[in-house]
Formats: sequence, C-alpha cells, structure tokens
Amino acid sequence: MSPRLMISAPSGRSGKTIVSIGICWAMRRHGLSVQSFKKGPDYIDPSWLTLATGRSSRNLDSFLIPKDKLVLSFQQAMQGADIGLVEGAMGLYDGLDREDNGTTADLAKLLNSPIILVVNAARMTSSIAAMVAGYQRFQPDVPIAGVILNQVSGKRHEEKLRGAVEQYCSIPVVGSIPRDPDLHIGERHLGLTPTAESTEAESFVHRIGSMMESCLDLENILKIANNRRDSLSPPGKEPERDWQPSGEELVSPNGLSDRRCKGAWKKKASVKIGVLRDRAFHFYYPENLEALENAGAELIFIDSFRDRLPADIGGLYIGGGFPELFLEALEGNRVLRQEIANAIEEYLPVYAECAGLMYLGRGIRSNGKYGEMVGSIPADVEMERRPQGHGYVEVEVVRENPLFPVGLRLRGHEFHHSRLVHLGDLQGIYKIYRGKGLDGKTDGLVYKNVFAAYTHLHALGVPQWAEGFISLALRQQKSQTLQSTSEA
Repeated sequence: MSPRLMISAPSGRSGKTIVSIGICWAMRRHGLSVQSFKKGPDYIDPSWLTLATGRSSRNLDSFLIPKDKLVLSFQQAMQGADIGLVEGAMGLYDGLDREDNGTTADLAKLLNSPIILVVNAARMTSSIAAMVAGYQRFQPDVPIAGVILNQVSGKRHEEKLRGAVEQYCSIPVVGSIPRDPDLHIGERHLGLTPTAESTEAESFVHRIGSMMESCLDLENILKIANNRRDSLSPPGKEPERDWQPSGEELVSPNGLSDRRCKGAWKKKASVKIGVLRDRAFHFYYPENLEALENAGAELIFIDSFRDRLPADIGGLYIGGGFPELFLEALEGNRVLRQEIANAIEEYLPVYAECAGLMYLGRGIRSNGKYGEMVGSIPADVEMERRPQGHGYVEVEVVRENPLFPVGLRLRGHEFHHSRLVHLGDLQGIYKIYRGKGLDGKTDGLVYKNVFAAYTHLHALGVPQWAEGFISLALRQQKSQTLQSTSEA
C-alpha cells in the first residue's frame, strides 16, 4: 500500500479542510500524485480536494458503505497514487452513538492510517498538551502521530504550544498556521461554498496552498504517512469487483470533472443517460456515475441553464445542488424544462435526488422570489431558514416503484432546507425509520417512470440502484422501439 494519512481534529471548525487542501496542493506541487478522500457523506469538501489534487476525491462512510467495500474502494482509488490523504469529519471520536460507531478514529484503524490532529490553539498555551494527551489516551490504539497548530497568534505563542505538545505528548508538531482571515472558505447553510459556484476556486486553492506550504513541515508529514504502510485486508469475504474507478481524471476550473476511463472494466455502453451537471446540480458521487457506466450507460452531461434535452437519451439523472440560488437561470431555460416534462409524459426514466426533486416540482420559492420549474411533480417547493432534513437516513421500500423491490431496506443521507407544499395525491414509497424525508414518515415519489426523493444514495451501498435504473431505461427503450415498429 502507498503511504496514507488522516487529517482530524478535536472538533469541527478546527481547520481540517484548509489543512487538507494545503497538504494536497503542496505535495502535488512537489511532484507527488495525491489521492484524497473525505470521511462522511459530504459533496462540498471533496470538490475542493479534487481541485487541490487533480484527482477525483472520494467519500468513505461506513454507515453508507459496507466495510469490505469501503476498504476495496480505498484500495482501488489509490491505484496510481503516491500518497492518500483522508479528511476526517467533526471531531476524532464523534460518531453515531455512544459506542462511537462510524468515527474518524474507527476509519483510521480500518485503513491502518496515522492521524495528524489539527488543533485550534486560539487562547491556549500549555493546555494544548492536556487536550492532545487526552485524545491519545482515550483510545490508545488510535494512532495519533502528529499535531498541526491552527490560529497561532505569533512566534512566542507557537513556541509555548510546540514545547508543551512535544514535551508531554511525545509526538511532533508538523505545522503552525497563523491567524489569517484570508485562509477562509465562505460558508452557507449546508457547509462550505461549493467550487462549482466559484469562478475563482482554482486561484483560491492555489493561494491557500502557497500560504500553507510555508507553514507545514512536509518532510515530517511524509515520514508520518510512510510509517504506516501495512497492507489492507477487507473485513470478511472480499466482495465481487463489480465496479472500477476511472483511471484518469480531468478537472476543470470549476471543480467539475470529465472522467476518462483507462483500463476500467465496464459493460459495453447500451443506453445514453443524461446527467444535469452545472452550477445548480453538481452533487454526484464519482462511484454513482461509474456504476451507471459499468451497468452499460454512456453519460451525456447537460447544462440546465443553456442546453436542450438530447433526443436520443434513454434516461435522466438529476443530482443534488442548490437550484434555489439560480431560479432565474433555471426558469429562463423554458425549452429544456418543457422538453423534460414532455419526455416524462412519454415515460422517460428519471432518477432525481433532493435538488433534482425540487427541480421537477411546479416551482421553488426562496427569499421572496419564485421560479417555475419542470412541473411533473405536483408540488411547490419552499425554502426554510432551518434545516428540514440533515443527516443519515434509513428507509424501507413499502410501495411498488420502477427501481426497487418492496421490502428492501436502504441507507442514505439528506441535506435540505426545503419542503414540499401543496403536494398532490402522490404517496411516498419509502417508510422512514431514521431521518425526515418528505414529512418525517415517508420519502420518495413516483410518477410514471420518475423516481424522486430527498434521500441521497451511494452506489457502493445500494448496488441495486444503478442496475435497476439502467434496466428500466433499456426496457423503456425496447418498448418504444417496438411501438415505433408496429406503428410503421
């Protein structure tokens, strides 16, 4: 295995993302191929890490993905990389329950990865040693191997912090980052601002990397990463290798990527699937897109602001994002909205998650403005100030639908400040056991061959999703061909 490294912290908002971007950028500048990962169901941080590395960042989440597939996913993504860097989530020991299931610490042990702890050192000196030592002793088998100081007020402050850590904790300080308002990525209600919405994202990553490089001890960081090079064995029986990551990633300045498959196994393309991907819709796991390709899809990317619907597609995938920020642009492409609505009436298979669900409704109301959308889902969307759903989801399929068998239990996640109002007579096909969905009880709406839900799914955790969607598209394509032949 290549060297690997976990970036964690005592708590959220300690500076993990900035540090991870800086390390990735600096190592890449020094000629290393860096594969980045994000712990947890996050779309936004990976977009910044993707820009920093030039390789598609991937998510590692043991709630969404079985551990054997998670380890295999890590191994496969690391092919061709010199080093792997995983950005943790929340605090090191923060998990789903009191048993600490799903923590960053658990993931570090699963991947045999050393941890560098990023500590916000504002308003403390020697107390940092008590904090770090407590994290070391809480779970002695968790390999905390170094510390990066953040929010350091000056040289004297750094000396006190460094001396305390190295004397009482016996691990090195491998970075010291000064207080600097420029080392900040703007935030919104769901976290950092996505790269796809920033015209200056690439230059900002360059600026962060340049500033951070002078603050980091890269030589010692690499030594830490190299000290833990055990081979990985997936827990239990190794799963069938039913997917492969793309071998080459071409990343555009806005953080979106065009994948070029290099030697990856996949079925011969048998149906074209349109994917809305632009500044409004850009929350897609790479594994989901790859799963569609491996199931036989040729992906056709569509800009919802200016494109028309390709006439020869056999299905449409609309992922997450922030359509409420682009009401005028989305409403302005009336032709695309009407073409999608017409295609849905002709039974075009459509899979939509969260923002995709919102886009398929009658319209979206946000901050006093209203924008007309596709109108296939008989509901209006209203944006609220407080989260309407945020976190992990567990559901059971309880009604007939085009994708999943009744009785199937699924895990996913949701991030939304919107809710549906004036919903027609469509009934949710998911029964909610954990999460909020549409109303705290159900999620998932079906209209003809449309399947739309607030719940986001990950293809490695729900392998039935891609196969089911492509099978539906192929069946509908065959049905239309037979109908055309009989009419002729």
